[in-house]
Amino acid sequence: MFRKSRLVATAVVCGAALALGACGGGGGDDTASSRNGAAGQPVAGGEGRILLLGDPRSLDPATLSNQAAITAPVGNALYGTLMITDEAGKVKYTMAESFATTDNGKTFTLKLKPGLVFSDGTPLNAEAVKFNWDRIKDPTVGSSYVVDARMIESTEVVDDVTLKATMVNPVPAYAQAVLNSSLNWIASPDALKAGRDSFDKNPIGAGPFTLASWTRQADIKFVKNPKYWDAPKPYLDRLTMRSATDATQRLNTVISGGADVAIDTNTVNIDKAETSDLNAVVTTLNGGNFMAFNSRRAPFDDIRARQAVSAAIDLDALNLAAYNGTAPMPDTLFDKTSPLFSDTPLHKTDKALAQKLFDELAADGKPVKFTFSSFPSSENRAIAENIQAQLSAFKNVTVSVKIVDLGQVAALRTTFDFDLLVSSASFQDPEPRLWQAFSQDSVANLSGVKDKELSDALLAGRTATTEADRKDAYATVQKRLVALSPVVFYQRSTNAAIGTAKVGGIVQYGSGSLLVEELWIKK
Repeated sequence: MFRKSRLVATAVVCGAALALGACGGGGGDDTASSRNGAAGQPVAGGEGRILLLGDPRSLDPATLSNQAAITAPVGNALYGTLMITDEAGKVKYTMAESFATTDNGKTFTLKLKPGLVFSDGTPLNAEAVKFNWDRIKDPTVGSSYVVDARMIESTEVVDDVTLKATMVNPVPAYAQAVLNSSLNWIASPDALKAGRDSFDKNPIGAGPFTLASWTRQADIKFVKNPKYWDAPKPYLDRLTMRSATDATQRLNTVISGGADVAIDTNTVNIDKAETSDLNAVVTTLNGGNFMAFNSRRAPFDDIRARQAVSAAIDLDALNLAAYNGTAPMPDTLFDKTSPLFSDTPLHKTDKALAQKLFDELAADGKPVKFTFSSFPSSENRAIAENIQAQLSAFKNVTVSVKIVDLGQVAALRTTFDFDLLVSSASFQDPEPRLWQAFSQDSVANLSGVKDKELSDALLAGRTATTEADRKDAYATVQKRLVALSPVVFYQRSTNAAIGTAKVGGIVQYGSGSLLVEELWIKK
């Protein structure tokens, strides 16, 4: 049987606690964890083998991903966490003692646990956090979280364990931005100043593990950090991580005992696991994966072209072609369990309307012709090719598919040299991801949609201090997304950690980030 804990990551609003930037306190005992793995008390010792979805380009925490769950275990292993979330999405503190605001998100005060040290024995203090947070703002560092970091206008060290952050605009829920990004990982400033080549050979953090060796495109080996603040964790003595990009191979490796845990987002794999004796946590997020229309240029600078392609697409057929029908569908922006849920359908197939719009555009001398830029994975190829096949049934529309190397993705997101590109706006709490994805003031707005009503609603959702006000704001956001058609949401994002039945302590936080210090293996 499939030993699985499926968790829906809801948007969390805690009344007055929202103005404090967090809900609740304490450690990681209440985080999203497997209830059906190895039972009993954690067993100390041994080695854990983890399969990742991709290889890190550097061990610099600023460049690691903590949202897409690709390299998150690397960051959590080397640097630990300032804060995490529990199963309900409430903020819990780990190396931080608090992250509070008394002025509805205009300023925050971060308090660290006293006595924190990096693995080389030097102090992890407020000055170290300031250095890391300020550094992520620098675009030359290459962090994908530069927008998150630039939401902070300035930082000020108050004392050894206290840092004050002043925001550009009030953001009551900014704690969610910290824990879902590389802002949650603090490295030694001195080690970072030595340069990336030196740092990659000897990264200094305060996490549960330290680096033993790293062979690029192969294994990353870790050993237990004896200076870790939360003893007796980590329970394992050693960790080995390596990437496994082929979905079938990834699952088969776990089933055969060649790995203990696999990070996975492939819904086919998650579905196949139901016939295996496996233990897993699956976090399903709000929002989801989408196809972004580039509204900056033809043909999608004309709203009719976006509306026509959207109406032409049968998402059930796409689900069957790409995921064997296993993908959860994003019928609405928020899951029904979310306090921000609004019953506004994100998509409706209307082939007659699609053809009418294609014909109108052709009559205006604007026949729809575009290129779907696809990543090389089999999943993304299947999506692009299915869209191409579906649209081939319509007149006055032509679709070509271009395979884009993963190394070019960052460039496409800054040059916007594409017509249609897969991306995502997946989130536990909508802040800051929705604003970044769709505000006309965001440099990360992939579709380039510009709409004052949408942007005002996103800002209202960002700055609201009550659940009712947030709900109203995001209800408007959903209506404007439907009306403007900047994207087509086609899949609810799922981030899973799938392990063997001998693995205990599979715990995720945020958007599905694996806490490696919790892992243990039954002898």
